[in-house]
Formats: sequence, C-alpha cells, structure tokens
Amino acid sequence: MIGRNIPYGLNLHKQSSGIQNPVSGNQNPLKKIMIFFLLFSAFPFAQSKYFIYFKDKGITPSQSVGKQNFERAEQLLSKRSIERRMKNMGGNYITYEDIPLKKEYINILKSYGIKIKRNLKWFNAVSAFLTAEQLNQISSLNFIKKIEPVKILKSKNNLGNSLNENIKPGNSLFKNKSVNDLNYGMSYSQLNLIDIPKVHSRGITGQNVVVGFLDSGFDWRDHECFSNTNVIAEYDFIFDDTITANERVDTPAQHNHGTLVFSTAGGFKDSTLIGGTYSSAFILAKTEDIRSETQVEEDNYAAALEWMDSIGVDITSSSLGYSEFDEAEDSYTYADMDGKTTVVTKAAELAFSRGIVTITAAGNEGNTNWGYINAPADGFNTIAVGAVTNTNLVASFSSFGPTSDGRIKPDVVAQGVLVIGASAAGFDSYGYQQGTSLATPLACSAASLLLSAHPHLLNTQVRSILLRTADNSSTPDNDRGYGLISASRAISYPNLEMVNNQFRLHKIFIENPAIDPSSVKVFYFTNTEGPFEGNMYFDGNLRFNFDFPVFTNGQAVNFYFSFRDSSGADLREPSGETYRFVYGDPLISSNSTDPIPPADFYLEQNFPNPFPTPSNPSTKILYQVPEEGFVTLKIFDILGNEVRTVVNEVQQRGRYTISINSSDLASGVYIYQLRVGIFGWVRKMVVLK
Repeated sequence: MIGRNIPYGLNLHKQSSGIQNPVSGNQNPLKKIMIFFLLFSAFPFAQSKYFIYFKDKGITPSQSVGKQNFERAEQLLSKRSIERRMKNMGGNYITYEDIPLKKEYINILKSYGIKIKRNLKWFNAVSAFLTAEQLNQISSLNFIKKIEPVKILKSKNNLGNSLNENIKPGNSLFKNKSVNDLNYGMSYSQLNLIDIPKVHSRGITGQNVVVGFLDSGFDWRDHECFSNTNVIAEYDFIFDDTITANERVDTPAQHNHGTLVFSTAGGFKDSTLIGGTYSSAFILAKTEDIRSETQVEEDNYAAALEWMDSIGVDITSSSLGYSEFDEAEDSYTYADMDGKTTVVTKAAELAFSRGIVTITAAGNEGNTNWGYINAPADGFNTIAVGAVTNTNLVASFSSFGPTSDGRIKPDVVAQGVLVIGASAAGFDSYGYQQGTSLATPLACSAASLLLSAHPHLLNTQVRSILLRTADNSSTPDNDRGYGLISASRAISYPNLEMVNNQFRLHKIFIENPAIDPSSVKVFYFTNTEGPFEGNMYFDGNLRFNFDFPVFTNGQAVNFYFSFRDSSGADLREPSGETYRFVYGDPLISSNSTDPIPPADFYLEQNFPNPFPTPSNPSTKILYQVPEEGFVTLKIFDILGNEVRTVVNEVQQRGRYTISINSSDLASGVYIYQLRVGIFGWVRKMVVLK
C-alpha cells in the first residue's frame, strides 16, 4: 500500500471510531424493537422510521405468480426493462418480488394516521415514521410479518475538503494527451490506466447503454462538461421531487460529491475532461442526505434501485457505504458483511438477479478501526471497487476484504487517487480528489464499454469478464481483488451468445488491431473429439463470429484463435494455452493459472427447469467431480440464505446425479452451488407451483 499521508478524500463511506468488535454478531432483533418501544413510551409523539414487512401480496411466495399478477407487475416496467430481464432471466422475468404491494394493507396502515415513506415491492415492505402508539397498534395486525427500525447512519460530513477545486487545463500534475480526435486533457491518466482511450479510438464510447448513479446529488445542468450529456431521468429521494441539484434546505456541499463522480463517467469537455462512457444514457438518484444531524437511510437506496430497474437501467454505480450506524445497539458489525444481511446489499443483489450489473465502492476504511469493505460491497455478485494510485499501487485508505463469510473483496481496482472531475464550484471548474468513490465510476465506465461493444452479454458474463481480464486474476487477494481492470482486454476477451439453440462465439481484436481479417480461424476440441478448424466471419468493422456445433450440455470445449498480423507473422491467442467453456454455460475461462475449476469439473443445469411439472415433481442435477475431494451441494434463495444442503461428503472422481424434490421449496428463483475443494460453481433454478 502507499504511504499513510494520503487523505481519505471525497467519499460517502462513513469512517468509524470506537466501533464494536468487528467479529461480534447481531443483537436480538426482538430486543431491539423492545428498546425502541420503551424509549418511545417516554416520548409518545416522537417518531422513528421503520420497515414494515407484510406476510403476503395476496398470494404467498410459495404460490404461482399467475397471469393477473404477472400482468400487474409487468405494467410497472418499461419495455427496455422487460427486454433486459428477458435477456438475463428468460421467460420467468417476473417473480414474486415484482408483484406490487397489496393496497389493502397500505390503506389499513394509513387509517392509523401512518404516512408511508417508501413502497418496496422487492422486500414486500414499506418504510414509515411511527410513534410509539402507532407501533403498538399495528404490531398485532395479522398481515404484518415483522417490523424493524430503518438503520440510520452516523451523521458525519465525510465529503472532505477538495485538494483543489479550481484547477485549469495544463496543470503540471496531469498529462494532456490526444488520441485520434479526442483530447483528454487532465483526465487522460485515470482513463489510460484502465485502457479506455484505446477502446474509444475504436469507436466504442458507451452507446446504447443506460447507467444509473446513486449519490448525494448532481449539479449537472450548471456545468460545461455536461452540456451534451444524455440524462434520461433523475429523482431526489430525500425531498421526493425531480431536482437532484441543491435545493434551498440542502447544505452547500450536498451535490459536490455526485457531480464529481458522475463527471468521470458521463462528462465531456474537449481538452479538459472526457468521461469514460460519455455516449451512454444516464439515470440519476439523489439518495444521500449529508446535512449534519440528519438521516442517511437504507430505504432510499433500495427504492432507487427499484426505480432504476423499472426504467431499464443496465448498470448501476454507487459510492456510498454502510457500516457503523447511529445507535451502538443497532449498528452493523463485520459479521453482517456476509452478502445477505443489510438491506442495501439485499437490494443490490435483487437488482443483479434482474440482469443489472451492480457496481459499488469498496469503502475508504483501510486506515480506520473498521478496515473492511462496507455494505453493499459485500454482495455475492455486486462488483466492489478498490482504489489504486496512478502507478497501480493500492491506496492506503482503500477498504480490504474478505467478507465475513470468507469471500475475496474487493473484486477489482481502478484509479482512486488524484482523480479529475467536474467541480460544482462553477460552470467551468474542475477538481481532483481521492477515494474508492472515484475509482467506482471508472470501473463502471469499463463495464459500460464492454456492454456497448457486446450488447448480447448477460450481466453474469460482464462480471466474469471484468474479473478474468484484470491484472491480478491468477492470484486474487483481499487488497486488490482480481486486480486493475482493463477495458480493452475485457472487450477483446471472447464471449458466447446463444443463437437458435447454438452457441455463437464473438471476438474483437482491440489488443491486436493490426491483423489480416481473412486469416482469423478458430481451432476447437473436446476431451474426445477434434481438433476442428473453423473460419471466423468478419462483419467488416470490428467483430468476428463463429457458430460452434451443438455439443452435449456439460461437455468441456477448448479453443484458440490463429491469425496473421499486418507483417505476415503467424500468431495465436491465447499463446500456448486455450480458452475453454462447458457447453450450456456461457462463461469462458482461460489459461492454466486461472483460479478456476479444471475442464472436467462441471455442474449441469437442472432438468426440468422450472419444476415441478405435471409429469415430474422433482428435478435432477448432474455434476462431475474431477478428483477425489470433499463435495458440497447447497441450495440458496435469491437473497443468499441457505435453504438446503444436498451433498456434504467426500466423493470419488466421477459423474453424479442428484434428485431434488420441491415439497419444501416455495415458488421462486434459487441458486444451487457445487463446491469441490477450492473450486465452486453456481447455477439458477426456478420453482413454480
């Protein structure tokens, strides 16, 4: 790590002092409710905000969604949202979580004089301010499952003072460089570190991707770098209006952080600042209230993600982090950084399950007593971004892993020290700051460029490719994760698309641009067949395609490319090794040093899926063990809660088939995970009753 003299800089990660022992567990939730109730008994008109969870939505999670509920839920989604969901979820793109809340329950709450703050359909809950009397009145209502306080983050103005909020082009700290027709000005260094200018030079600048930012506010209408930025929607979840810039009651610094963060991805001012994905469309959510003595609440974050999903967002980027909260009795602990406890983490994971790429800052607690990543960076699928210097050294303030359940975090890193962005101080003002808050929109830009180059990609593929092409992917650790991302390596990495029940291979040669298109071939083989040779189809611009023949699901396929460069030299990619995938799974791995399972380790998609069917009450899971080892096969719900252990024993090398009965599984989406030693594999199955 770099020296300790680097300030924490601009961030929304709440630094903690004197926090609880990070390995301690949660307090008894009933005890917490009783403490709040006793406190409010002394002050009967005092109010505090609660999550009120309902038992059902007219139907229970174990029942089929049904046509009527399906149509009701679908009406709340835009065409773009439905298309993204269908691409990633298939025909079951509406789940129980998407069904609207039952209006009857909300109306009953209102009859007690309760003002609903947020409707959270994903959680089957509302948030509302309650007096002690109201809490007592509704606690026994038969449709209420549970009532929990909304976490209130400790009030700290952690935005910091900008190192320089009024720098001008030509500042000696920064290189000014043009690539083709783009003059990046002072932003060149932070983009070049992750190979973004190289991608821009091929005409990939974020087209046809919608990116959502959740932050403290955005002064985007009054800054020159946003003059041509395409903001398609914005909403203030603090004051419930459509103004995300400062309002009369805001503190003057309210929109500073979001403005700076947003500009590093979406800004464009020639010769001064160019954002990493400036051609994308953007959705802005003002979710964080930074006023002293005021609340920073989880329900705003969850509501903002639901809203962005309904519009059709592809990627979300957030720079907030939750760890220590207002009351010591009610604080999160390190034990809660397990990917399935905090509301914000659950919300991010639910967004991911709907096909959204969720990206968030790891946190700026590396030098504090807390140290670890915050929520929602602890999510299983949410990409947590750490910070490095412009020489790719981990910044001392960057939060580290692992999660409390032992997973590697952060996932990737990007530049988070001396990052240039737009300053809300003036129409043509710019500033530089540091923090994982600033690394996150740069990583988000790389993800957006990848999806722009390959629109067919599933969000699971985007995540996998970004991690596999980072510079520490062969030896990931808990300081830099899988390493510094590379937009050009990610876009150059081969990927698969299912077209007419056949895998189509896609390839762009950004890393090797000077090639003879007519020379590009793919060689492929299985453990029992091949090698075979195929010619790649070139679209005349960037993309090469090849349709693999149909193989048996679960069969390992190895392949590599051969081509000639402009000098006539014969080349191969990858050099001396192969790419590989398991037929039926679109994720591709590479090279023998990858920390990934061997080719003969695989987990098949369960069949039938969804299940049960009229003719079959069960589903079968087939998997193969590459060598003797301890094997576990577990089923989790969509929030990461373990619901069943199917296998937990030492098994010999070979093929195994397991039958799963749905008798104790409610309708919904589940994840089943196979682990053999250090290797793991997950797939999704659907129960419809």
